[in-house]
Amino acid sequence: MEWIILAVVAVIIFYVIGIYNKLVSLRNRFKNAFSQIDVQLTRRYDLIPNLVETAKAYMSHERETLEAVIAARSQAVSANQKAADDPSDAGSIQALMGAESVLTGAMGRLFAVMESYPDLKANETMSNVMEELTTTENKIAFARQAFNDSVMFYNTYREQFPNNIVANNFSFQEAQLFEVEEPEARKAVKVNFS
Repeated sequence: MEWIILAVVAVIIFYVIGIYNKLVSLRNRFKNAFSQIDVQLTRRYDLIPNLVETAKAYMSHERETLEAVIAARSQAVSANQKAADDPSDAGSIQALMGAESVLTGAMGRLFAVMESYPDLKANETMSNVMEELTTTENKIAFARQAFNDSVMFYNTYREQFPNNIVANNFSFQEAQLFEVEEPEARKAVKVNFS
């Protein structure tokens, strides 16, 4: 009888260890997926100063718009660094989503103002930066989708019974999806230099 009880206990222990290891694996997977977003966001943040510097030469009367873009970029860089430190922190992801919405709005206003400057639209440097920015925006969207898929898989696994018992006892918190908050931010940045 003792052997049967020991065998049942051993099976339960190995089962709990298996659940724990799977939770660790899934958490690491979504953290890795966030690092792909981080790479693309960093690329985007690096392109924005080039865009603003090129635009400054043509848009001397639009200083407020340019400063809003730089301020929004700075806020987004800071929020991204916090989120990159711990992608499992829902608050950091929420702050990043908010900062990204502000940045997307500021960039949209900049693009709208740029439409009234034909010389700027014809500038080769501006055209190259805009092309790189558009490509980067697409990569961000794909990386965000991969991250959200990983988060959904992790959250689903941690919520299933008996996995939720192990998750709650070992502090596996629910992960936050990376969603765009504002409807206009869901639209791809439209770049038109025709």
